[in-house]
Amino acid sequence: MSSATLTKEQAEAVFSKGLEGIIAGETSICSVEQGGLFYRGYEIHDLATNATFEEVAFLLLEGHKPSPGELARFKAEIIAERPIPASIIQFLKDAGPALKRGSAVPMDVCRTAVSLLGHLDEDCQDNSPASNLRKSKRLLAKIPTIIGHMQCVIDGRPLVEPERGGDPALSHAANLLYLMTGRKPDPEHARCVDVSLILYAEHDFNASTFTCRVIAGTLSDMHGAVAGGIAALKGQLHGGANEAAMEMLKRIDAWVKKGGTVESYMKNAFDTKEKLMGFGHRVYKNGDHRAPILGALGREIARKQGPESLKWFEIGDKVQRIMLEQKKIHPNVDFPCGMTYFVMGIPVPQYTPIFVASRVSGWCAHISEQHANNRLIRPLSRYTGEPTRSWLAS
Repeated sequence: MSSATLTKEQAEAVFSKGLEGIIAGETSICSVEQGGLFYRGYEIHDLATNATFEEVAFLLLEGHKPSPGELARFKAEIIAERPIPASIIQFLKDAGPALKRGSAVPMDVCRTAVSLLGHLDEDCQDNSPASNLRKSKRLLAKIPTIIGHMQCVIDGRPLVEPERGGDPALSHAANLLYLMTGRKPDPEHARCVDVSLILYAEHDFNASTFTCRVIAGTLSDMHGAVAGGIAALKGQLHGGANEAAMEMLKRIDAWVKKGGTVESYMKNAFDTKEKLMGFGHRVYKNGDHRAPILGALGREIARKQGPESLKWFEIGDKVQRIMLEQKKIHPNVDFPCGMTYFVMGIPVPQYTPIFVASRVSGWCAHISEQHANNRLIRPLSRYTGEPTRSWLAS
């Protein structure tokens, strides 16, 4: 029986809080399975080992593996769209005081900047496939520039090559690091970020992607849907988990410096029911396929940097072991991401915006897919309020 034919009474039989285990739609973009993660049929280890983020973004947005000529054309299109309008730069500068005092965080600023870009995009109100693809490429190109310029504002440094949106000779990942720091990145760091972008690019109907599809399902525009996706990704139970995981590791380090142990911290955390971030996954019950890929890259960078960097992975090893032994819970990709970005010197509040720079490729693919074969997403609910009563009687 299809869900379209269910009465509300019949739907009660398949009620699942949080839609856990419920199939809410179809997609040809990504498959999340216990045995693997697949982007349009390509397994994530294969992509992380053999592809670049630009190739993966092309795969997601244009639907197939690019030829050398197609990839060159795609890269040129993205590089040409890297600069952001002067009004967006001014907004980032105006947001600086709020960012520094903490009344705004980078994810808030990223969300608003994307919304403002919609006002300036001549294709904004056009949901046709060709228009959506053009907007997808613009967002993919401009979001790293927004992040980089924002970090320069926070640090009180001049913006990095605002006329060009960075260095056209650099890859997507390397240019993101350059925009944030003003320094051309070490190739190993650039490759590590490139792989992290691949790992974060897509994950079927996760909370932020589903948010994008719900918004697109009303036939709203791509910029609005992506802004909604950013708002959903901000939360600690979704994209913000990588930031929260690193803050947890900092607390454990401080605990150890005061004479405690990782084991005693974890026992206290279990006793006080502290939410331990970076562990567990709604789909993966036997471990996140992405976590060991990023963890290995981050550990190698830390090893080369020395004991002060490597200690974070040593603490992480103990936390993972305890979680697995006592709770039977595996880490997800956000756990090694927090440590990996930290040892590379990336500011913690920018972890989730970097996630946005990656996931926007998946979001835009889903928004385009939703627009191309749309049905309004409107689930039923289970009412738990008062029974029928009379206004006049009360």
